[in-house]
Amino acid sequence: MDDDKVFKALADPTRRKLLDRLCDRNGQTLGQLCDSMDMTRQSVTQHLGLLEQANLISTVRRGREKRHFINPVPLHEVYERWIRKFEESRLSLLHDLKHELERESK
Repeated sequence: MDDDKVFKALADPTRRKLLDRLCDRNGQTLGQLCDSMDMTRQSVTQHLGLLEQANLISTVRRGREKRHFINPVPLHEVYERWIRKFEESRLSLLHDLKHELERESK
């Protein structure tokens, strides 16, 4: 995984919105993705290109259509590397606090 490409792709609100749309309904065409975007098809295509370079989406051609699919693997890798390790210690602290409070209330 290329962290720089993934973080660059996620840094833009338009690209996050495109990912949200694909998460809601995977396999959309460019036309479908452009429907609620306030920009030209060319601009949406550029954003999709950056998402594809970051491996956050993949495309499949079906006849004349090109469908876009979200790829959750890079997002999971970001979670595993950057978020999970902080989450574990916090959950451990909350677990210990819960048990301590339960002991005090007896």
